[in-house]
Amino acid sequence: MVTNKKLISMKKINIKACCVLIAACLFTMLGTQAQEKKDSTVNVVFGTVAKKDLLGGVSIINVSELLKKSYGTYSLDNLSSLVGGYTNNRTIWGQDALILVDGVPRQAGDVRPVEIESITILKGASAVVLYGSNASKGVILITTKRGNIKPLSIDVRANTGLFVPKGYPGYQDAATYMGLYNEASVNDGLLPKYSQGVIDSTRAGSYSYRFPDIDFYNSDYLKKAYSKSDVTAEISGGNEQARYYTNIGLATNGTIMNYGDQKKNNDMAFNVRGNVDMNLTKWLSASIDAAVNLSNSYTGRGDFWGAASTMRPNWFQPLIPISMMDTTNNAALRTIVNNSNHIIDGNYLLGGLSTDQTNAFSDMLAAGYIKRRNRTFLYNINAGADLGSLVDGLSFKAGYSMDYRSVYSEAYQLAYATYQPNWVRKNGKDSIASLTKYGNDGNTTNESIGQTTYEQTISFRSQFNYDRSFAGKHNVTATLLGWWYLIQSSSDPDNEGGSDYHPVRNTNLGFQAGYNYRQRYYLDFSSALVHSAKLPEGNREALSPTVTLGWRISDAGFFKNHVSFVDNLKLSASYASFKEDLDITGTQPNGTPTDYYLYAGYYGNTANVGGWYQWRDGVGGGITSLSGQVPNPNLTFVQRKEFRAGLDASLFKGLVTLDANYFMQNMSGLLSRGTTVYPSYFNGSGDFRPWINFNEDRRTGVDFSANLNSKVGQLAYSFGVSGMFYSSEAVKRDEVYQDAYQNRAGRSLDSYWGYIAEGFFQSQDEINTYLTTTRPTLGGTLKPGDIRYKDVNNDGLIDNKDQVDLGHNGWAASPFTFGVNLTLKWKNLTLFALGNGQTGAIGFKNSSYYWVRGGSKFSDITTYRWTESTKATATYPRLTTGNGDNNYQNSTFWMYKTDRFNLNRVQLTYDFKETFFRKSFVHGLSVYVKGDNLLVISHERELMEKNVGAAPQYRFYNLGVKASF
Repeated sequence: MVTNKKLISMKKINIKACCVLIAACLFTMLGTQAQEKKDSTVNVVFGTVAKKDLLGGVSIINVSELLKKSYGTYSLDNLSSLVGGYTNNRTIWGQDALILVDGVPRQAGDVRPVEIESITILKGASAVVLYGSNASKGVILITTKRGNIKPLSIDVRANTGLFVPKGYPGYQDAATYMGLYNEASVNDGLLPKYSQGVIDSTRAGSYSYRFPDIDFYNSDYLKKAYSKSDVTAEISGGNEQARYYTNIGLATNGTIMNYGDQKKNNDMAFNVRGNVDMNLTKWLSASIDAAVNLSNSYTGRGDFWGAASTMRPNWFQPLIPISMMDTTNNAALRTIVNNSNHIIDGNYLLGGLSTDQTNAFSDMLAAGYIKRRNRTFLYNINAGADLGSLVDGLSFKAGYSMDYRSVYSEAYQLAYATYQPNWVRKNGKDSIASLTKYGNDGNTTNESIGQTTYEQTISFRSQFNYDRSFAGKHNVTATLLGWWYLIQSSSDPDNEGGSDYHPVRNTNLGFQAGYNYRQRYYLDFSSALVHSAKLPEGNREALSPTVTLGWRISDAGFFKNHVSFVDNLKLSASYASFKEDLDITGTQPNGTPTDYYLYAGYYGNTANVGGWYQWRDGVGGGITSLSGQVPNPNLTFVQRKEFRAGLDASLFKGLVTLDANYFMQNMSGLLSRGTTVYPSYFNGSGDFRPWINFNEDRRTGVDFSANLNSKVGQLAYSFGVSGMFYSSEAVKRDEVYQDAYQNRAGRSLDSYWGYIAEGFFQSQDEINTYLTTTRPTLGGTLKPGDIRYKDVNNDGLIDNKDQVDLGHNGWAASPFTFGVNLTLKWKNLTLFALGNGQTGAIGFKNSSYYWVRGGSKFSDITTYRWTESTKATATYPRLTTGNGDNNYQNSTFWMYKTDRFNLNRVQLTYDFKETFFRKSFVHGLSVYVKGDNLLVISHERELMEKNVGAAPQYRFYNLGVKASF
């Protein structure tokens, strides 16, 4: 209650402050950041502006137009193929962006493409500063569809398609596995585990229950494909007084699983969105938006994919056949069968071992299921007033939103018994003489609540706008606003860790002032007054100013008269000093992340903070309070200093369009504990170091988007290419390394560190010579066939001090990312394709498929292992029954380039002529077929298309139809 009162009080203070500032100044800039609404006008941060007046750092996608040739179901579908500077996972210029739906912080999954009018990628600091601290890393602004002045219209779209797995990891069969395990045992100086008779019996396949050979990736467990379908209806229309829009959708998904309760895995989603825009009077307007998203899913228990990547093929038989038990003459077996609650298909008991008393197969057959329920309710109300009767060009807008989101599960879980058979052979036949039982069958009909989470988002904004032209050439625009939002999450402590004490919040005032002369010369000043409760009192407010200049040089006489092939060329440049608290984050002594009270000091007497001291008499002792952190009243905001320069061009009468930006961001004041600032004894008996603003990062790059549009005869074509050259650097780090080459300062933020491999040890003599000068510390005893590493610092040890920077991992963005899209239109037929790619980053082959440890199954890669006979050609280390700690380290041996190109979509659409429906209530009809995730072009294609320990990657083939009425 106290927190809520403070928030309400803060809102009142912001509103009052906003009014005071409005009285002082009304000449502010409406904005140069955008989301497309019409061809000539776009939505911007808290307003609208002519598209011609955008000043860079912004990319726009008209989703409603894109859907006519490229259908998708995820709101951010394939943006990286269309927008330069945006990479997958909602990353803009290498940082995680804030997602806004109709100006409210929401999730990308809250809205489907069929509900979206357009998406704007706001990249530059000047383009997002009005949104305050939480938008400091970029904004993805999604605007949903609204009604127009037109008669009632109904659009219906239906789709159905198939997900087809690209492939599965390959593993050695049971007989081969046992032979390889024997080889690994000999390598380790142990006796072979499996006899040749057992191996031969397994390979024969005639005794599969006694000598199992489990192949997870077959039709017993998996289907060849599964289906997905959806249908959407859109209803819109209106007049001058009111416009309305409604979207209703239903989608269903099947499953690839074909075993046990997981055969019934499915999910269903139902969505309703509606809005009404009203002109209440000539000067007063209002709008109301509401959306409801409901989804249910059913998931059978059992980690099938995890087991598929780890469970050895010969380990045990999941099903024990009752037909191979003499239940007539064996009372013990008969009792087990008669009393079991889980007789599978009337023929089998559940199999297991003492080490696997529960397992994925039995879970899927007997353990139960989980039903998840997701409920999302979104509500907006907005009002606008034209105050031109008071001051020419003056207007006012305000908006309020409230969202609710809940997730809970209804779980059914049942205990079960598994059995290990004791096999005997009589009269030439295998039979089960006895069973060892593990666990007991449960008996319940009750479901339980397994998970509960809840989230509430509230936002409020108000603003005054000024937009006026003087003498037809001096254009002044302005806005002054206050914006506040809060996201509060809660959950049950058993499943989600409990509720967060502090909500996510953003509180700021925004101020912009701008001027342009004949849309030729532009000047823009934008700023935000931000507030943060993460900082100490006195440091909780800061001003974030930005300045932008623009010049349409193509309108200059000297240029226009000499460079005739340029239709339009606008140059822009901006500088920003953006204060943010997103990076005000640290850890508690126990390693738990925390964002709050990092400026405060505290003492403690827990195991993580306190110290244990022995009594003077030497008998016993106790924990005493020690410092865990000292206060820092000077802790302040992290600062994003950014310079951006851009151009927007149209050439050869619109044949070529180009948009490009150069950016350089310096993030200073990132937090550290001051390891290099304070003496070492500050962190000994207690920790007397504060959190300080110390570290600094830099990101630089060039993003671009270019399009070629033309027509040859009846064939119209469009080709677009976008991309980004990107680099990052840890400029300053609070770090202490013995060897300078390991300093992170001066290296990229996404450096991948590892060892330099020097091939295999080929003989014991080589190892013996090596050990005279070098002592490995990575684990295990070196044997021929193990990987040899370079002693980089020549200290006679192989340890983490020998790790070096091997390259970029591309976690935020690879050094070069790109996207392409192609549209071919001939008469009523449209072909559309898009793809994306990356170059310059590396990865390591370090999944369980490659790092085959002794207790796991062996993948096909072990075929190329080191042996005495293959030492000259081997590409994989020797096999071992141990952990292989020496070999399984990130190093140049496992390193590969992640360069790739993805053909993400190809769609063919046929639009029937309107004359075809001249005498019908149908006004339009389109039919299309498409394929998604079709192709990966890369030297490491098999690796990139292979999921280990998870569901496979899929190609998706879809048939769709859209009709208008």
